[in-house]
Amino acid sequence: MALRPLTRAPLLLLGLLATGLAQLPLPASVPRGFWALSKNLTAVEGASVQLQCGVSAPGSAVQWAKDGLLLGPDPRIPGFPRYRLEGDPTRGEFHLHIEACDLSDDAEYECQVSRSETGPELVSPRVILSILVPPKVLQLTPEAGSTVTWVAGQEYEVTCVSGDAKPAPDITFLQSGQTISDISATVNEGSQEKLCTTEATARVTPQGSDNGQLLVCEGSSPALDTPIQVSVTMNVLFPPGPPVIEWPGLEEGHVRAGQSLELPCVARGGNPLATLQWLKNGQPVSTAWGTEHTQAVARSVLVMIVRPEDHGARLSCEAQNSVSTGTQERSVTLQVTFPPSAITILGSASQSENKNVTLSCVTKSSRPRVLLRWWLGWRQLLPTEETVTDGLHGGHVTMSNLTFLARREDNGLTLTCEAFSEAFTKETFKKSLTLNVKYPAQKLWIEGPPEGQSHRAGTRVRLMCLAIGGNPEPSLTWYKDSRTVTEPRLPQEPRRVQLGSLEKSGSTFSRELVLLTGPSDNQAKFTCKAGQLSASTTLVVQFPPTNLTILANASALRPGDALNLTCVSISSNPAVNLSWDQEGERLEGVPAPPRSAPFKGSAAAKSVLLQVSSRDHGHRVTCSAHSPELGETVSSFYRLNVLYPPEFLGEQVLVVTAVEQGEALLPVSVSANPAPEAFNWTFRGYRLSPAGGPRHRIQAGGALQLWNVTRADDGLYQLHCQNSEGTAEALVRLDVHYAPTIRALQDPTEVDVGGSVDIVCTVDANPILPEMFSWERLGEEEEDQSLDGMEKVSKGATGRLRIPRAELAQAGAYQCIADNGVAPPARGLVRLVVRFAPQVEHPTPLTKVAAAGDSTSSATLHCRARGVPNVVFTWTKNGVPLDLQDPRYTEHTYHQGGVHSSLLTIANVSAAQDYALFTCTAANALGSDHTNIQLVSISRPDPPSGLKVVSLTPDSVGLEWKPGFDGGLPQRFHIRYEALGTPGFHYVDVLPPQATTFTLTGLQPATRYRVWLLASNALGDSGLADKGTQLPVTTPGLDQTSGESDDQVPTEQTPADISEKTDAGSEEDRVGNEYADSQWTGDRETGSSTVSTSDAEPYYHSMRDFVPRLPPMPEEGFAGFEEEPVVSPGHLYDEVERAYAPPGAWGPLYDEVHTGPRDRRWPEGKYEDPRGIYDQVAGDLDTMEPDSLPFELRGHLV
Repeated sequence: MALRPLTRAPLLLLGLLATGLAQLPLPASVPRGFWALSKNLTAVEGASVQLQCGVSAPGSAVQWAKDGLLLGPDPRIPGFPRYRLEGDPTRGEFHLHIEACDLSDDAEYECQVSRSETGPELVSPRVILSILVPPKVLQLTPEAGSTVTWVAGQEYEVTCVSGDAKPAPDITFLQSGQTISDISATVNEGSQEKLCTTEATARVTPQGSDNGQLLVCEGSSPALDTPIQVSVTMNVLFPPGPPVIEWPGLEEGHVRAGQSLELPCVARGGNPLATLQWLKNGQPVSTAWGTEHTQAVARSVLVMIVRPEDHGARLSCEAQNSVSTGTQERSVTLQVTFPPSAITILGSASQSENKNVTLSCVTKSSRPRVLLRWWLGWRQLLPTEETVTDGLHGGHVTMSNLTFLARREDNGLTLTCEAFSEAFTKETFKKSLTLNVKYPAQKLWIEGPPEGQSHRAGTRVRLMCLAIGGNPEPSLTWYKDSRTVTEPRLPQEPRRVQLGSLEKSGSTFSRELVLLTGPSDNQAKFTCKAGQLSASTTLVVQFPPTNLTILANASALRPGDALNLTCVSISSNPAVNLSWDQEGERLEGVPAPPRSAPFKGSAAAKSVLLQVSSRDHGHRVTCSAHSPELGETVSSFYRLNVLYPPEFLGEQVLVVTAVEQGEALLPVSVSANPAPEAFNWTFRGYRLSPAGGPRHRIQAGGALQLWNVTRADDGLYQLHCQNSEGTAEALVRLDVHYAPTIRALQDPTEVDVGGSVDIVCTVDANPILPEMFSWERLGEEEEDQSLDGMEKVSKGATGRLRIPRAELAQAGAYQCIADNGVAPPARGLVRLVVRFAPQVEHPTPLTKVAAAGDSTSSATLHCRARGVPNVVFTWTKNGVPLDLQDPRYTEHTYHQGGVHSSLLTIANVSAAQDYALFTCTAANALGSDHTNIQLVSISRPDPPSGLKVVSLTPDSVGLEWKPGFDGGLPQRFHIRYEALGTPGFHYVDVLPPQATTFTLTGLQPATRYRVWLLASNALGDSGLADKGTQLPVTTPGLDQTSGESDDQVPTEQTPADISEKTDAGSEEDRVGNEYADSQWTGDRETGSSTVSTSDAEPYYHSMRDFVPRLPPMPEEGFAGFEEEPVVSPGHLYDEVERAYAPPGAWGPLYDEVHTGPRDRRWPEGKYEDPRGIYDQVAGDLDTMEPDSLPFELRGHLV
């Protein structure tokens, strides 16, 4: 607290020290031995200071002491990183510089000089360094930055606490910018020594003007340039001002009924803004209001239509908010001006002439009162009396009485009562009546046809009644024979009378009567009356019989009964003649005695006697009444009702045809009276339910309806009809047609070659048609679908395809088709199996298979045969049956239709034991066949054969050939060619290595070439003396097409075409055997090939689709895997079985084989890969350089 009186001057000095400008001249009181010393200093925390110490003995050791702690003579002052000694020691300058002062630097400092040769020990006076620490924060309660809600006029306490500071800060409170004087402050110890805090409390009483203003706590300190502040926003709640009603006119409260009154009420100020509501006579009528916060205004507009009953009503606007102590109100009382809502004239305005009329005019309540006056036409009448009484809603009721004499000339004039007032100058209120003066008519007559004239019934007759004068208008009334004439009231009644309305023309009145004459109008008297006046006329009407009735002596008739009918004509004018007929046949009747007739007409009667039968039921017996004068005939009939038992008619259907799964309707044509009571259907002794079932329904007429008809529904249906008179029966047959289904078809059907066989197809169908059987042969080629030489036989439900002499070509699938016209046709597949003796594949007299004979390799011999039934294979070696119990021999047999295969696997092939001639024999019940297979050593390949030209251009030639035996190793082909007359050979490797076609390009036009084809494998080339197969070729010239060349036909090599360059051939061959440019890609098998040992053309076919890949043999090496060490596998007995895929994997082999009916050889064209069928032994060998071949495979093993 001792530092609080400090002023700005020490702070200015502090700033000068911090910038190095505080080295002021020493005062005269500097102790001896020192030429410069600092006085007590004050610094703000974080500033830098320098304590001066200038020593007169430069050679002495100088150090500073802090609160008695020696800091040492080292200028860097170890242990105090912010301290250092500055100045030139040679000049005796040892100033203590302190960086970024903090509270720990607040201490007493001494500059001490040790004894030296040049001077004694010296100690400077103590210099006090005071550190000012400004307050960092102010903590305000309520929380700083928040908004506090206070009620105006109430006292609240606010506390503000400063953070640690030195010296204690001063705290001031500002309310809306004004300093608060009522403050109590307390200084407390801080969190560290020498620090303190100030806690100040202020009592605040907010007012409405403080709303939205800030309450600020401000802390000031000598250590601060500007005070620090925290604040809260005051939300002061205070009541609003009184409401104000803004009346729209000059006279407050004065309104007129019907006026739309919009009355604003405004309340200003208040927090929150006021809540407004309108009351009418103390009852709320509107609670809607709006606010405008920018103007601090609450507004509510009362909209109402003023009514007379609102007179004297008190309208109040109330304003209040949540802090209002009561409700503030502003009121206005309504003064309503309203006219009379209605004027009523009491009394009757109708009176006979020359008599007085008395009327009264009365108004509804009005404010102010109104005056009344009377008008007759344009003539004003004076009232006899006028009175005023109090009315509703503070108004007045006015009444005026009037009496005057009614005259004929005033008839029809308007009588008006008018109300008026100065308050309603722009409005007139009237009530009017029409004066009706009564007087009688003067003349009455009828206009129409002359009396006595005859009118035919149905004729339209017009009668007009006319009268002159009279008020009210004469009510002309028509009468017929003293009864009033009226129109029919019901719409369904015939409109025979049309009664017109009363019409007026001047003083003449008329009313028309239009009659559609009928019998009742004959001799009728029509009268028109108007008051006491009347006029009459009489009509004469001719009409046919009004009613022709037939009377019978019996109602229930049965065949053989007698019936007496009497025809009676009730009335007609003139009289009529009666006659009888039955269904157009005339009957003789007997006249009956006459009787009286209505409508002043004539009556007639006539009888007839009949003998009835069942055929007469329903017949009409007709009576006709004819009037010669009118030329009309009226007829009536009597329908005969003859009761008889059921009788089936001739059109009854006896046979109904239906299709299976369709619908069927068994109709009924029966006649009976009464109608049959029941129709009972019976099928195979079972009665069908009359209520219907899942698949049948008996219709109302007795017909039987069936749906989802099946063949089981075929048969006779018995119908039993019955009524009260008797019964009848009939039989109806249902014939169900259904699509054929095959019941018997022997599959397979077997026959020996050359034998006769019938393929029999038996069906169930309805109907059975003679030509409903047809046959198809299923095959891919057109010739495979032929039925030549076969006979089709059909008898009843059985069809036969007869094959008199079976051939192999006729074996296969056949389809029996039965179509009787009902969809769908039946189709059945049957296989015809033609049995024949085995036929073993003999591609050449001898087949070879190569394998290494080192007792570690394996070989597989493949024997394939065709035959039906299945064949059995046996193997011999050099004529001795093979012991298949030997674990080194494993046989797998496969059967696929008529193709059979046997695979003999020889494990651990030994040159001494297994290089032999193996014989495969295939046998079945019809015979046997065999083939020989030679197992040989791995060797160089045989030469390819069949080299020929397949295409030729001026610069290229296309070649094709057949590979030879590959020696048991993958082989590749090389082409060597020369141009005649040009020294040197050209070499080309065939790619891919296993291809059997190649196009040689880069040739010269019109040039003769010789081409050689060589085969090689890892053991060498094909080894012929002429170094391969040779072919001469001459390219065409540029002016020739390939078709014009001398080599138009593909050319093969001849024995005479042998190279003359044999000396050079050995060197070329040596070079050619070293070609190893191509690598086996793995997409084709390159194993051992089966080739012929004879001069005949060899035969090969691919096994790549079914032969499993064996693991590499030791002698095969692991070509293509140079980076992996070659590891020789152990004994291969266990590997032989695992090397093969399961039997299902061999399927594609047999699917692709197809043999013609007379071709015992396997057609070459069906195979794309012209290599041997026993290629699996060395299937994993890759193309290798000679040096990469294992030692044991270099050269022949035998």
